[in-house]
Amino acid sequence: MGWALLIIGGIILLLVVFGIASYNRFVSQRQLIKDAWANIDTELRRRYDLIPNLVETVRGYASHERTVFENVTRARAAAASATGSPGEQAAAEGPLVAALRQLFAVVENYPDLKANQNFLALQSELANTEDRLQTARRFYNANVRDYNQRVKQFPSGLIASSFGFKEEEFFEVDDALREAGAPQVAFGADQPGVTFGGPEVPQTPAVPPAPSPEPSGTPPPPPGTPET
Repeated sequence: MGWALLIIGGIILLLVVFGIASYNRFVSQRQLIKDAWANIDTELRRRYDLIPNLVETVRGYASHERTVFENVTRARAAAASATGSPGEQAAAEGPLVAALRQLFAVVENYPDLKANQNFLALQSELANTEDRLQTARRFYNANVRDYNQRVKQFPSGLIASSFGFKEEEFFEVDDALREAGAPQVAFGADQPGVTFGGPEVPQTPAVPPAPSPEPSGTPPPPPGTPET
C-alpha cells in the first residue's frame, strides 16, 4: 500500500513539474512573439516616416500625378492608423505597397528625378527599411510557428487550453518593395539615370568578322607554269 502511494505521488509530482515547465515555456514564447512584433512595428513606422518626403520629392517633378499621390497618402494613413491584429495590419499594408508601386512606376518616366540625390537617398533608405522589415517578419513568423505547434500538440495542448494560450496570427506582407533593391546608377550613352532592381539583361557584344586566313607556305604557281 505504501509503495503504491509513493508511485502515485511520484506520478502526480512529475505531472505538476511538467505542467509548470510547459506553462513557463508558453509564457516565454508568447513574450518572444510580442517582442518580435515590436520590431516589425518599428520598421513599419520607419517606412511611414519616409513616405511623405518621398512623395514630396516626386511631386516636384510630376506634380500632375495627383491620383498617384493621393493613393499613396491615403494608403499610408490607413496603414499607420491600423492597430489591430497582425492579420489586420497585413491587410492594411497591401494597399500601401500597391500605391508605392504606382509611385515608382511614375518615377521611371523622369530620368532627372531618378538621378536626384535626395530621391536616391530616400529610395535607398526605403530599400534598407524593407530589408529589415522582412528580416523581422521572418523572425516573428518563425516564433509564431513554433508556438502554434505547441498549442496544437499533445500533451502541451492540454496546458494551452487550460490556461488560455491560443494560436497567434502570422504576418504576411508583399515583399515586392524589398525586391526592388537599391538604386543602380547607369551612365551609358543609351542608359542614363537610375534603375531599380530586377536582373539586368546582358547585352550581346558585337562580334567582329573573322579575318581572312593568311596564306601559309609557298603560293601555288600560276596556271601553265611548268613544274621544276
